[in-house]
Amino acid sequence: MLLKDKNAIIYGAGGSLGSATAKAFAQEGAHVFLTGTSIHSLERVADEIKRAGNKATVDLVDALDETSIKAHAEKVHHSQQKIDITFNAIGLQDVQNIPLIDMELEDFIRPITRAMRTQFLTAKM
Repeated sequence: MLLKDKNAIIYGAGGSLGSATAKAFAQEGAHVFLTGTSIHSLERVADEIKRAGNKATVDLVDALDETSIKAHAEKVHHSQQKIDITFNAIGLQDVQNIPLIDMELEDFIRPITRAMRTQFLTAKM
Protein backbone atom coordinates (compact mmCIF):
# COMPACT_ATOMS: atom_id res chain seq x y z
CA MET A 1 0.00 0.00 0.00
CA LEU A 2 1.62 3.15 -1.26
CA LEU A 3 -0.06 5.51 1.24
CA LYS A 4 -0.20 3.28 4.32
CA ASP A 5 -0.41 5.33 7.53
CA LYS A 6 -0.69 8.64 5.63
CA ASN A 7 -3.32 11.29 6.35
CA ALA A 8 -4.81 13.08 3.34
CA ILE A 9 -7.17 16.04 3.33
CA ILE A 10 -9.25 16.19 0.16
CA TYR A 11 -10.90 19.56 -0.47
CA GLY A 12 -13.97 19.21 -2.67
CA ALA A 13 -14.24 15.49 -1.94
CA GLY A 14 -17.94 15.33 -2.80
CA GLY A 15 -17.42 16.06 -6.50
CA SER A 16 -16.38 13.66 -9.23
CA LEU A 17 -12.63 14.43 -9.20
CA GLY A 18 -12.38 14.81 -5.44
CA SER A 19 -14.29 11.62 -4.71
CA ALA A 20 -12.26 9.60 -7.20
CA THR A 21 -9.05 10.92 -5.66
CA ALA A 22 -10.26 10.18 -2.14
CA LYS A 23 -11.20 6.62 -3.08
CA ALA A 24 -7.83 6.03 -4.75
CA PHE A 25 -5.91 7.44 -1.78
CA ALA A 26 -7.97 5.36 0.66
CA GLN A 27 -7.48 2.22 -1.43
CA GLU A 28 -3.74 2.82 -1.16
CA GLY A 29 -3.99 2.96 2.64
CA ALA A 30 -4.46 6.64 3.49
CA HIS A 31 -6.90 7.86 6.09
CA VAL A 32 -8.81 10.39 3.99
CA PHE A 33 -10.38 13.50 5.45
CA LEU A 34 -13.21 14.43 3.11
CA THR A 35 -14.10 18.11 3.08
CA GLY A 36 -16.59 20.20 1.18
CA THR A 37 -19.74 22.21 1.59
CA SER A 38 -22.33 19.46 1.03
CA ILE A 39 -22.55 16.95 3.87
CA HIS A 40 -24.70 14.56 1.84
CA SER A 41 -22.21 14.09 -0.99
CA LEU A 42 -19.32 13.78 1.48
CA GLU A 43 -21.13 11.12 3.50
CA ARG A 44 -21.93 9.19 0.33
CA VAL A 45 -18.24 9.09 -0.59
CA ALA A 46 -17.23 8.21 2.98
CA ASP A 47 -19.73 5.33 3.06
CA GLU A 48 -18.25 3.90 -0.15
CA ILE A 49 -14.74 4.16 1.24
CA LYS A 50 -15.70 2.56 4.55
CA ARG A 51 -17.59 -0.27 2.82
CA ALA A 52 -14.34 -1.08 1.04
CA GLY A 53 -12.66 -1.40 4.46
CA ASN A 54 -10.80 1.90 4.39
CA LYS A 55 -10.74 4.99 6.63
CA ALA A 56 -12.64 8.20 5.91
CA THR A 57 -13.67 11.16 8.06
CA VAL A 58 -16.11 13.85 6.93
CA ASP A 59 -16.09 17.56 7.81
CA LEU A 60 -17.77 20.62 6.36
CA VAL A 61 -15.01 23.00 5.26
CA ASP A 62 -15.24 26.01 2.99
CA ALA A 63 -11.98 25.85 1.01
CA LEU A 64 -12.36 29.53 0.17
CA ASP A 65 -12.39 30.56 3.84
CA GLU A 66 -9.04 30.77 5.65
CA THR A 67 -10.58 30.37 9.12
CA SER A 68 -12.48 27.24 8.10
CA ILE A 69 -9.39 25.69 6.50
CA LYS A 70 -7.13 26.45 9.48
CA ALA A 71 -9.64 25.15 12.04
CA HIS A 72 -10.01 21.90 10.15
CA ALA A 73 -6.26 21.44 9.65
CA GLU A 74 -5.70 22.00 13.37
CA LYS A 75 -8.40 19.45 14.18
CA VAL A 76 -6.81 16.84 11.90
CA HIS A 77 -3.33 17.57 13.18
CA HIS A 78 -4.51 17.33 16.80
CA SER A 79 -6.20 13.96 16.25
CA GLN A 80 -3.61 12.42 13.92
CA GLN A 81 -0.39 14.29 14.81
CA LYS A 82 0.38 14.90 11.13
CA ILE A 83 -1.01 15.82 7.75
CA ASP A 84 0.85 14.19 4.87
CA ILE A 85 -1.16 15.15 1.80
CA THR A 86 -3.60 17.83 0.74
CA PHE A 87 -5.46 17.70 -2.57
CA ASN A 88 -7.69 20.51 -3.77
CA ALA A 89 -10.47 19.61 -6.17
CA ILE A 90 -13.09 22.24 -5.43
CA GLY A 91 -15.36 23.33 -8.24
CA LEU A 92 -14.37 26.59 -9.89
CA GLN A 93 -17.85 27.43 -11.22
CA ASP A 94 -16.61 28.07 -14.72
CA VAL A 95 -18.95 28.85 -17.60
CA GLN A 96 -18.43 26.82 -20.74
CA ASN A 97 -19.80 26.39 -24.23
CA ILE A 98 -20.55 30.04 -24.94
CA PRO A 99 -18.55 32.47 -27.06
CA LEU A 100 -16.31 34.81 -25.09
CA ILE A 101 -18.11 37.79 -26.58
CA ASP A 102 -21.35 36.57 -24.97
CA MET A 103 -19.77 35.91 -21.58
CA GLU A 104 -20.13 38.28 -18.65
CA LEU A 105 -16.92 39.55 -17.04
CA GLU A 106 -17.84 37.91 -13.73
CA ASP A 107 -18.23 34.52 -15.46
CA PHE A 108 -14.73 34.91 -16.90
CA ILE A 109 -13.09 36.08 -13.66
CA ARG A 110 -14.85 33.75 -11.17
CA PRO A 111 -12.89 30.55 -11.85
CA ILE A 112 -9.60 32.42 -11.88
CA THR A 113 -10.16 34.13 -8.54
CA ARG A 114 -11.63 30.99 -6.95
CA ALA A 115 -8.68 28.90 -8.11
CA MET A 116 -6.06 31.35 -6.93
CA ARG A 117 -7.74 31.90 -3.55
CA THR A 118 -8.42 28.26 -2.72
CA GLN A 119 -5.08 26.93 -3.95
CA PHE A 120 -3.21 29.56 -1.95
CA LEU A 121 -5.21 29.07 1.25
CA THR A 122 -5.20 25.28 1.23
CA ALA A 123 -1.51 25.05 0.32
CA LYS A 124 -0.37 27.28 3.17
CA MET A 125 -2.51 25.68 5.86
